[in-house]
Amino acid sequence: MTLEELLASNEALPSIPKVIALLLNELDHTEPDLRKISQLINTDPVLTTRLLRLANSAQFQLASKISSVPEALALMGLDQVQSLATAAAVAGAFKAIPGIDMNQFWRYSLNVAKLARTLSGMVRENKPAAFTAGLIHATGELVMHLGLPKELAALGRQVPPFGLKRAAAERKLLGYCYADVGAGFARNWQFPQPVVDALAHQYAPFDNGVYEPMAGILHLAAWRARAKEANYNEQDLTDNFPDVVALALGIDIDMALQQDPIDWTSRAEVAVLV
Repeated sequence: MTLEELLASNEALPSIPKVIALLLNELDHTEPDLRKISQLINTDPVLTTRLLRLANSAQFQLASKISSVPEALALMGLDQVQSLATAAAVAGAFKAIPGIDMNQFWRYSLNVAKLARTLSGMVRENKPAAFTAGLIHATGELVMHLGLPKELAALGRQVPPFGLKRAAAERKLLGYCYADVGAGFARNWQFPQPVVDALAHQYAPFDNGVYEPMAGILHLAAWRARAKEANYNEQDLTDNFPDVVALALGIDIDMALQQDPIDWTSRAEVAVLV
């Protein structure tokens, strides 16, 4: 199946729920309407539950419980609401995927999102956009497993879905990889163009004269999160550090790993999504 055929497949590329689309559109405004945001969230019981669970999690450690959407919005801020809505949209669209451990997928994705947000702050890029890009950067993998289950199952026996050499293996087999598919997915769901560009170029962010700082951030964040999945030790991290990408961003290995270990994603955080 070609990349174009995969992206045209309704089975592989689900549509975004209407309420989530309206919510993300409102959140993307320069001055979002809080009353409208609250009303939209209240029309989706699943999203409301996830929002309240997150607001009452150990992350905020409040003495009293948050019991309403307006209270949660006041506590969390719109950046976190946008991240949660994005995650809810993707999690709702992709349930059980053959060949993918969804708990592992969300744990890994949230780790990339956190790392991307930290790295973007170092180079003065948009932190909320970096978090969103990190959160959805591997959705192309889910689309590919839906559209090409046999091919991806065979590939998984050679290189696991979150392996460091996965993108290269996919390109060798198919001529494209999860980065190409993820960009098509994000474009179809009308995500912001900087996020689409970051997804499209994350595999090779500075090749062929292309300079996409957000893609470079995503590349570094994904490398570190995949290295964690592979149980890399300190020497492994040093030996395999993507120094060319880091150098282009003005980030050295000490800067890239200074948050290591970051607040790696917990089971409770994953439970908010799955």
